[in-house]
Amino acid sequence: MSFLFAPLVAFLALGVLALLLRWAFSSGHSLVARRPRVGASTEYGLLVPVATPPTVIQAEMLRQHLVTRGIRATLAPATDGPTVLVWPKDAAVAREILRSDPPTTSA
Repeated sequence: MSFLFAPLVAFLALGVLALLLRWAFSSGHSLVARRPRVGASTEYGLLVPVATPPTVIQAEMLRQHLVTRGIRATLAPATDGPTVLVWPKDAAVAREILRSDPPTTSA
């Protein structure tokens, strides 16, 4: 029986090596993170879009304006341009702030 032990261990090691190589070289299981996909302004979970200005600079100004007024806001790239997003409970207040008191640009 000891003459079967060496080939059995060799075949077992070869099988483990084959499974390890199959896992290492398979596609779709990369350990490196992919570049995030830019989605529509409605694809950001619970956050609600309140403004979609034409440039990132204007969007950041709007976001900062909301933050200084106590509204938690974030800026996200979207397929329809940069978008200012807020939580649903703050959406009505944020829209009112942006409508009635727009940020001023300093020259």
